Amino acid sequence: MGKDLESSVEQGSGKDYHDPPPAPLIDAEELTKWSFYRAVIAEFIATLLFLYVTVLTVIGYKLQTDPLKNTVDPDCGGVGILGIAWAFGGMIFILVYCTAGISGGHINPAVTFGLFLGRKVSLIRAIMYMVAQCLGAICGCGLVKAFQKTYYNNYGGGANELQSGFNKGTGLGAEIIGTFVLVYTVFSATDPKRNARDSHVPVCTL
Repeated sequence: MGKDLESSVEQGSGKDYHDPPPAPLIDAEELTKWSFYRAVIAEFIATLLFLYVTVLTVIGYKLQTDPLKNTVDPDCGGVGILGIAWAFGGMIFILVYCTAGISGGHINPAVTFGLFLGRKVSLIRAIMYMVAQCLGAICGCGLVKAFQKTYYNNYGGGANELQSGFNKGTGLGAEIIGTFVLVYTVFSATDPKRNARDSHVPVCTL
């Protein structure tokens, strides 16, 4: 009687989705599965490629906008700020598309940590993902420095810099807001309440 009533209430509410159970805090069984290690490798390679392409894009832009170093065409402004944004957005779209079915396409420790707090992944998976992502980022930047050492050193390794007129607090606030939007977008894209659940790719990350 009670189960029938609960079922009828659920049907009457129009609930057309199923909330998955929270991931266990510690799931040692994951360590025995090849799919787990394949996902960790995917996160490593994806983060490596992301940093490699985007850092090279930023360094190339700085080189082409440097009047003292640009000997190809002084009037060439490079890809521009918009081109850099497209490089970041395009790379993250491609990499998430390629790895979403393997590891979930996190490619960012902030995303992994947010999903861990939301009980979407276990502690073991979260730690291994973040380690793989950090190592991938280091290796990606290391490859850039190995292939373009002079430009890497001259242009600060493609790192972010504050524009004139903005202090460190403003820059930190922008990074916090940007990271919040990123994690919020990932949560929205993986929410079972979404109507468009057929696609496994969070296109809105662009």
